Amino acid sequence: MIRWRDKILLAKIETTYATDATPTGAANAILATEVSLNPMEGEDVSRELERPFLGAQPTIPVDVHATLSFRVELVGSGTAGTPPGWGPLLRACGCAETVNAGTDVVYNPVSDAHEAVSIYLWIGGTRYVLLGTRGTATFRVNASGIPYIEFQFTGLFTQPSETAKVTPDVSAFQKPQVASNANTPVFLLAGTALVMRAFSMNLGNAVEGRFLIGSEDILITDRADQIEVTVNAVPLTTLNPYQLAADQTDVVVALTHGVGAGRISSLAVPKAQMQRPSGLENSQGITEWPLRLVPQPDAGNDQWTLTLT
Repeated sequence: MIRWRDKILLAKIETTYATDATPTGAANAILATEVSLNPMEGEDVSRELERPFLGAQPTIPVDVHATLSFRVELVGSGTAGTPPGWGPLLRACGCAETVNAGTDVVYNPVSDAHEAVSIYLWIGGTRYVLLGTRGTATFRVNASGIPYIEFQFTGLFTQPSETAKVTPDVSAFQKPQVASNANTPVFLLAGTALVMRAFSMNLGNAVEGRFLIGSEDILITDRADQIEVTVNAVPLTTLNPYQLAADQTDVVVALTHGVGAGRISSLAVPKAQMQRPSGLENSQGITEWPLRLVPQPDAGNDQWTLTLT
């Protein structure tokens, strides 16, 4: 019997693509929740044999890969200018990491030279290994809830094995602060402070396997960032999302969560195109707007930044 909750997750940036970076429990452990693994995805090619009797065809598995999803709590390392334990995961989602020692750590999207991670996942004594792993992510900040980064990864398949478990050190992961009026001091849309219920930003990475003779890769081939936010409706003289959508207007979005040095996460979107509002919602008798926005690049690779201070 293998207990489902008996999991150890490690991830480490690869120096050479698809070459095992050998993550260790002491340096590369990930504190995650809602882990879900599909260890042997792919296709089954029928051999289409001509036989003198009826029966199912034998098949050959091809384009075999693994998918893994989980979420981590959105909180910094606890020390300004020190990358968080989940930093390698965001780097494997097509993001650059800039470390300004003692000051801050900044993440932004990049279009080329995407990094990849080697991931080890133990469930019980069975170790699953994903190599050349890349993915996408969604940031979620909901009132009265823990802010999370939700990751969806795809990696090259290797045969699972029964391997001695390591001891994970998750001390790099700090305790989170729930999203609240006190802990989430800034939410601005088009320069207007709005009462916010829920916020998400999906990186929208297109992650595809490319299985050819001489090369097998997991690639990020495109990106379509999307913001969804639910806020209290205000008079149109204060903010008019309908006019902004009709005019295809780009607006600034700013969200800051966390209190205390090393625990502050600031998301800045300097140009987000307002899309058509999808309707109205009623919550506790209060009218709310569900709004959708699309982050737009300016010079390129600058449609958003996440700064940890």
